[in-house]
Amino acid sequence: MTVLDSAPTAVLDAYRTCEFVTLGRDGTPLAWPTAVRRCEDGTLVLTTSLAFAQKALNIRRDGRVALLFSDPTGSGLTDAPQLFVGGRAQCPDDIRTGPQDLEDYWRMLFERQPHSRAYLSRPMRRLMDWYYLRLLITVTPEQLIVRSAAPSPLPKPPAPSAPLPGAVQLARYDTAVLAARDASGAPVLARTRPVPTADGFAVRPPDDCAVTPGPASLLVHRHDERINNMRNALVRGHLTRNGDGWLLVPERVLEPMGSGRPTDAIRVLRHTQRATDRYLERRGMSRPPVQWDRFRALAKPAAGSGPARLESVMRSPHH
Repeated sequence: MTVLDSAPTAVLDAYRTCEFVTLGRDGTPLAWPTAVRRCEDGTLVLTTSLAFAQKALNIRRDGRVALLFSDPTGSGLTDAPQLFVGGRAQCPDDIRTGPQDLEDYWRMLFERQPHSRAYLSRPMRRLMDWYYLRLLITVTPEQLIVRSAAPSPLPKPPAPSAPLPGAVQLARYDTAVLAARDASGAPVLARTRPVPTADGFAVRPPDDCAVTPGPASLLVHRHDERINNMRNALVRGHLTRNGDGWLLVPERVLEPMGSGRPTDAIRVLRHTQRATDRYLERRGMSRPPVQWDRFRALAKPAAGSGPARLESVMRSPHH
């Protein structure tokens, strides 16, 4: 008997992405969108590239994590319930250079994100080898909460006279995902509507999301039906009581994939290469070769995508 035995697994499996939160060094819950696959043993599997290894480093320091399945874009679902899963994760320092033992996971990515197959072409290999150097994250669920579908958008309130950090990014979305901590210090997630005020963003998590004051963040992200044209931003701050509600006082905004400028793709590409080199150098390791032939063989049944543009290459959520 596992926690997910009582979950609407068909719904969980249909979600293309979920929000995944780990705890940063200072205790801040940091959430990012990612792709997850459910295993028959009741665990959840995801990966992260060496270029975006921070979530792996966070897990090795504190294995408490959470996932929220709340954006049904591309799933074919209507009025889909939101699924919150809390648990513990493991991420060994074993770099995966091929799809072995993860064939179903990679097949899912190639099918759901067709443009990613173009990363395997010879012209792209030198630029994109970091994408295939992965760390495996395995989550053992310990808690499941099923929530109703997100309500329809409300009219946007007027912006405060003094712009808040993150106000521009949050204003582009109807809702955001609040990442906070409960009384035990474990991370929790809830989709909410941040309302800008003079002092911060007012948020109202559901009653089953028992947040406590402390470091917190708001994640916004979107993708199209084929998990392309990805955009995301994270507003870090501090969560405080505000009457009968809560207030997220913003401190910093992170946009790892850029904000839409023409130069973003080049900047992100440079970052991924340097971050990958840095991860390996700190461990005294040379850059391992990617098993291109094995990946190509796995992607063949779903083949058919054309050449990838650099802008599309840098808009993948699966770090």
